[in-house]
Amino acid sequence: MESSHAILLILSFIIPLFIFIIKLLKSKKPKLPPGPKSWPIVGNIPEMLTNKPTFRWIQNIMDDLDTEIACIRLGNIHVILVTSPSIAREFLMKQDAIFASRPLNWSSKYVSLGYLTATIAPFGEQWKKMKRVMVEELLSPKRHQWLHDRRVDEADNLVRYVYNQIKNGNGLVDLRHVGQHYVGNLIRRLLFNKRYFSNGSEDGGPGVEELEYVKALFVVLKHVFAFAISDYLPWLRWLDFEGHKKIIKEATSTIRKYHDPIIEERIHQWKNGTRIHQEDWLDVLIALKDANNNPCLTPEEIKSQIMEITVGAIDNPYNNVEWVLSEMMNQPEILQKAIEELDSVIGKERLVQESDISKLNYVKACIREGFRLHPIADFNVPHVSMEDTVVANYFIPKGSHILVRRQGIGRNPRVWKEPLKFKPERHLKKDGCRVSLAEPNLELFTFGTGRRNCPAVTLGSTMTIMLLARLVHGFTWIPPPNEPIIDLSELERGTTKAKPLIALGKPRLPVEVYHQIN
Repeated sequence: MESSHAILLILSFIIPLFIFIIKLLKSKKPKLPPGPKSWPIVGNIPEMLTNKPTFRWIQNIMDDLDTEIACIRLGNIHVILVTSPSIAREFLMKQDAIFASRPLNWSSKYVSLGYLTATIAPFGEQWKKMKRVMVEELLSPKRHQWLHDRRVDEADNLVRYVYNQIKNGNGLVDLRHVGQHYVGNLIRRLLFNKRYFSNGSEDGGPGVEELEYVKALFVVLKHVFAFAISDYLPWLRWLDFEGHKKIIKEATSTIRKYHDPIIEERIHQWKNGTRIHQEDWLDVLIALKDANNNPCLTPEEIKSQIMEITVGAIDNPYNNVEWVLSEMMNQPEILQKAIEELDSVIGKERLVQESDISKLNYVKACIREGFRLHPIADFNVPHVSMEDTVVANYFIPKGSHILVRRQGIGRNPRVWKEPLKFKPERHLKKDGCRVSLAEPNLELFTFGTGRRNCPAVTLGSTMTIMLLARLVHGFTWIPPPNEPIIDLSELERGTTKAKPLIALGKPRLPVEVYHQIN
């Protein structure tokens, strides 16, 4: 009896001690980032469906919680949202190896013909192969210089088109339309060495084919990572909620209608020996050989990578320049500073050239401020965690989707003073050093960083700077009649301008400069 009492007495001490230790260990385990409570199985999808657009619902969640990192659950996937540069650096730089994959969803698989491309493919050998092709073959400094004249031609065509619109019309120019088709023309010249799929228009603008094509690019861009329900609840895919699959299929079919015949004919030319010299990116992709002198890329890989390039290139330059010009026209003193810099560097007897870019620090500061305040989309392309880890003292489960909120970072009041004010001077270097559009510290989101950074930093920077510089240096811009200021409202369902920028333009250089390119 005495021994049993002794055992009970010992257990009465050990059991509470054991429970205390377990609770202590549990209390030290990091928790998920803060976020709304979720339902079984579906997570926060009911709230997402009743609070469209999704990115504004997410903005409100983070504002209400006053947090720079949050977690929502969509189906069984944890979606981690970040608005802090320091936390973003932890995800995309410090622990980059863990977060170097991409989501597996129907849209990205369909557009990329089964994850064959550099941006959309999940982490693995296919991604490494295509990233290497992009960095070493298409976007190397040597290739950039090789295609210099094509870029100059399209910058000249930009000025020609705007000049003709002003001279042949009432002076009003749709600068969104101009920017979108400048980018579309330029990418087609680099890929296929052609501006138009057919004849285009006589004034240098797009034809019917280019209008249809560019419209389809934006549809794919909008829907490929669009919080589609079936991406989080795959068993509902057959229902095609909101017509998501139908929209993607139709837009992708339109793009391939223009791409695929060109690609297939060019492959045939290389096979039968009627083409032996490389003229553009398509030739480079077809001519690549492996160690056994066999084609390095399949026709499907070439088609999917070209699709990705065109979709990925179309949005940032036009959106940035449209916003920057809008802000400049509402603050004429900023526009005047940019004009004075351009006139000082270039003068008025010629057009801006790429060789001038290094000296245009104020113009580049304006562009950086545009990226900070008005990104093309609130989220970067999602990253996926390949293992459990801890970031910012929060538990991040394997399979989590990481979304860095571009606008959240750019407008973070803990990082930026007067975050809603367009103020290019904040990007100028005190020591007078050159301004770059790249942002490795992620205090604003331009081209990203880490393994999944955009490899087209040089090309993207050049396109954007030349678009803004040619428009500001070549023409005077003021708001349209009866509109004293430009409306800076955003779309309710996006971060682009609610209304296209339509401005009254007038040539500001000697007429001989325009006649040279005409």
